[in-house]
Amino acid sequence: MLLARAPPPPSLPSAASSPPQRESILRPRSVPSLRASVATAAAAKAAPLRGGQNHKQVASLANPLVKHCVKLRLSAAYRRSCRRILLVGLAPILEMCRFELSAIENLLLLDGVELPDELYEFSGNVVYVSAAVMKKVSGMQSVDSTEAIAIMHMPKYFCDRDDDQSDAVLDGLFRSAKRVLVLDGIQDPGNLGTLIRSACAFKWDGVFLLPACCDPFNEKALRAARGASLQLPVVSGNWSDLRALMTKYDIKMLAGHPESSSNGSERTCTLSIQLADSLISESLCLVLGSEGSGLSAETLQACELVNIPMEGTFESLNVSVAGGIFLFMLQTKQQKIGEL
Repeated sequence: MLLARAPPPPSLPSAASSPPQRESILRPRSVPSLRASVATAAAAKAAPLRGGQNHKQVASLANPLVKHCVKLRLSAAYRRSCRRILLVGLAPILEMCRFELSAIENLLLLDGVELPDELYEFSGNVVYVSAAVMKKVSGMQSVDSTEAIAIMHMPKYFCDRDDDQSDAVLDGLFRSAKRVLVLDGIQDPGNLGTLIRSACAFKWDGVFLLPACCDPFNEKALRAARGASLQLPVVSGNWSDLRALMTKYDIKMLAGHPESSSNGSERTCTLSIQLADSLISESLCLVLGSEGSGLSAETLQACELVNIPMEGTFESLNVSVAGGIFLFMLQTKQQKIGEL
């Protein structure tokens, strides 16, 4: 484990009388339709208990587990202190389980919902909850599309420098990195999750989050990342940490910038196949700035600026769209780009 152990979350009601359950990594299977997961309450109660799950029932909003879940949904600081994340919805739960990188600690199912076949091997706590509890935990007004919620262990690939993680932990994540995506104040969780997903899709080695970025384990960011945040190393740190890494491993620093050289900037070059080819053998760090204020002063000072050539009257692209273009063009393997 790369990170120090965090205090355990509140225990379930009556858990003292039950033997401790081992954590299990779920085996990948195809994701079923949501309709196939829903049955009547009678069918759910009659279903055989497979996989050794420890079944519970929670109906009160005052239950400690309910309060724990609400805090996990609302507070990034609480998520990091507990080293737990909350995932709402059966489809994203099954989707993330395919990667075998994070174990479910507690699975909350709405009363009347049958445990999906894909989760029969799960041997932790299955907690059946009332509609009122499901609404409270999920933050939704309706439970029509919220049959399940999972409390999951935060991935071991996540490192928060504010928690005094050692330099050895940081070095271990980026020692062999050839391509690192750096996000500078990205505040929209949808954009942040999409960028992490794109970095994973184009086989970048990790993501570094500078201050003012939203939490990558925010519910919307998790949904947008589609499991990528459980596969890539993600580090939350400051410019001092990043600069030390870049210097130590001799990583070239580029930053996406809407300003073009035709507007009088001698520092800005244009993204092209020729530029990408020239960087194939170099270790590279790409910085993308916030949606509103753009790149920070530290980024502008430390990086070479690169823009995406565009026709028409628009001056810039949405950061997740621009990021996808940069991440694709600047992959380590550029042979296929010339064939497009």
